[in-house]
Amino acid sequence: MSPKIIKLAQDVLNIEANEILKASDKISNEFSEAVECILRCEGRVILSGIGKSGHIAGKIASTLSSTGTPSFFMHPGEASHGDLGMITEKDIVIFLSNSGESQELIFYPTY
Repeated sequence: MSPKIIKLAQDVLNIEANEILKASDKISNEFSEAVECILRCEGRVILSGIGKSGHIAGKIASTLSSTGTPSFFMHPGEASHGDLGMITEKDIVIFLSNSGESQELIFYPTY
């Protein structure tokens, strides 16, 4: 048993606990509106993201599915090559992005 390893683990958990407390202060009306929108959704919740954000989006889609909310992950690269046809008017799409600058996630109107 290494006291150094135990101390490191405790430090990591304390950092994570503090960050969760900070995050709880940032929950706003937008969060409530997003949850209400998901609850009213008559279709599926589709999550998308690229890189690490994509991995997180996939995990969220999996969690939503396992708790009874129909959902799936759509890779933005695949979306632009035909998978957009899987999305219906009743679905909600949630894009996750660290920077908001990922070209695969930026919408350019064509009108």
